[in-house]
Amino acid sequence: MKLSKDSAATTKAQARKLALFVSDVHLSPALPKTTERFLSFLSHQARDTENLYILGDLFEYWAGDDDLNDPYISSIVKSIKSVSESGVRLFWIAGNRDFLIGAQFCTTIGAQALVDPTLHELGGKPFLLSHGDALCTDDSSYMQFREMVRNPAWQQQFLGKPLSERKAIIEGMRKMSHQEQQTKRMEIMDVNLNAVNDLVKAHSGCTLIHGHTHRNAIHREEFAERYVLQDWDFDHSAQARGGYLELDHQSQLRFIHLV
Repeated sequence: MKLSKDSAATTKAQARKLALFVSDVHLSPALPKTTERFLSFLSHQARDTENLYILGDLFEYWAGDDDLNDPYISSIVKSIKSVSESGVRLFWIAGNRDFLIGAQFCTTIGAQALVDPTLHELGGKPFLLSHGDALCTDDSSYMQFREMVRNPAWQQQFLGKPLSERKAIIEGMRKMSHQEQQTKRMEIMDVNLNAVNDLVKAHSGCTLIHGHTHRNAIHREEFAERYVLQDWDFDHSAQARGGYLELDHQSQLRFIHLV
């Protein structure tokens, strides 16, 4: 039996996922394989969903929206924009690497910027969405740094510097951060469970989805289920990794690991 065009279109629409969630891709010209794999994701899986949530650290770093004309960034932006133009709703939450992404970037790619955290209802169920770095309260030095750089006055002053100077400063910050991480205990850089419970207990029955820690897992916490998104690395790791979390129309969540 041959389906009519309308029936075929309906079947295709029903096959689309309700939402996909991705974070910590850390795109950079220095990571060509990771970049290629993410562009493939945008061309295929990202178009077969109704909603795409990017929960921070899409880029290794972001120096300001005036860098949108950079050839590498422009190619990424063009690919993401094509996803929104295909009819997928895009949502964005800033990460600790790309917190300087602003309104121009979101407008260009066709995404709605969300505060961190944001509660969204999907398929009649509540989902609490966050990048996740604000939950790492045991890392006191990072929390102090986060408070400083998320301050609008600091950002305005920083973005007033020439782009080349900003990039040099960020590179210095990245090197310093890498050195500090070598001396920190791993558990300090993970989320604090008291902070998690304080966040979710006000939203009874919600599911918390976040990234940042690179510790892909499903946790059953006291007040909510918690899904930790995986990071991407197809260039340096002994075992290439990358993927996303999908939500279907039966409210089932499933991690998809790309190869």
